[in-house]
Amino acid sequence: MTTIYYENDSSLQPLRGVRIAVLGYGSQGRAHALNLRDSGLDVIVGLRRESHRWRAAETDGLTVATLAQATQQASVVAMLLPDPSQPEVFETEVAPNLQVGDLLLFAHGFNLHFGAITPPPGIDVGLVAPKSPGHRVREVFERGEGTPGLLAIAQDTTTTARERTLAYAHGIGCTRAGVLETTFAEETETDLFGEQAVLCGGVTALVRSGFDTLVEAGYQPEVAYFECLHELKLIVDLLYRGGLQEMWNSVSDTAEHGGYEGGDRLVTAETRQEMRRMLRDIQEGRYAAGWVREYQDGSPELLRRRAQEEAHPIERVGRGLRSMMRFLHSADALEGEFPPGTVSRSGP
Repeated sequence: MTTIYYENDSSLQPLRGVRIAVLGYGSQGRAHALNLRDSGLDVIVGLRRESHRWRAAETDGLTVATLAQATQQASVVAMLLPDPSQPEVFETEVAPNLQVGDLLLFAHGFNLHFGAITPPPGIDVGLVAPKSPGHRVREVFERGEGTPGLLAIAQDTTTTARERTLAYAHGIGCTRAGVLETTFAEETETDLFGEQAVLCGGVTALVRSGFDTLVEAGYQPEVAYFECLHELKLIVDLLYRGGLQEMWNSVSDTAEHGGYEGGDRLVTAETRQEMRRMLRDIQEGRYAAGWVREYQDGSPELLRRRAQEEAHPIERVGRGLRSMMRFLHSADALEGEFPPGTVSRSGP
């Protein structure tokens, strides 16, 4: 049975008078630290001394210390550094400074699930994973709302792990929208699969391929850009607001009919079988092992693909078109939400 916690099911009380160390000040780190502080909790940010984010955190009014110092001063430690850098930092800066009874938190279960980090006995280990980029976590919190999230407990030596982890979720605003209980394995494997097969890998590959197909057939690149990338947000907004049915109800009959026909031709039995293979690679640790090796080697393949993506014609065409669309920089366009009182709207 699915368990979802809301604000009425949680309280900040378990973290009152407790110092929370947020290690890292990137997208999620900044959002968590500021939201926790604005919830009235005691926050310290942990960073490497040479980090360019040190001054940014101080400018935001937060107390900043080294990773080791922040861990030593706190009894709740949130690991919000990039996944590949976490194991080394944990071994050298965090683990030696944890105390019995501390709570160690993650926003993604990658390192714990695949064994790159092994927490010592005597501490609690939990996960709070907002289902949104960090800037969005912060934006909606400032409006008095929240983003949904996932919660998991891997180690509960004090019998208060769930209570304190839920209080952390409350502090960053996730219980305003709902926090679904899961496991480290489920969060990690579904997150990686969603990124690879649909959200980051599948969608971008489809966009590029559609653009290339139209341009190769002689159509104007600008028209191809509009049809294959720009208008994608129209569809995503509809899906985000009301699921598949909201989208089908909002597009034309021609678009609906063509969508069913085209979707079946593109996502075939072979595609689904490849998705199953991708999932097995994730579940059995092959993807994680490959990514760790890639990172340790200096990320040559990642850098090559990044450069390749930046050089694709769709990016050149897109930069020119976006420079003429001032509305793209409006708050509503960046948030990706519908204005109050509307059923649907078009345009990214």
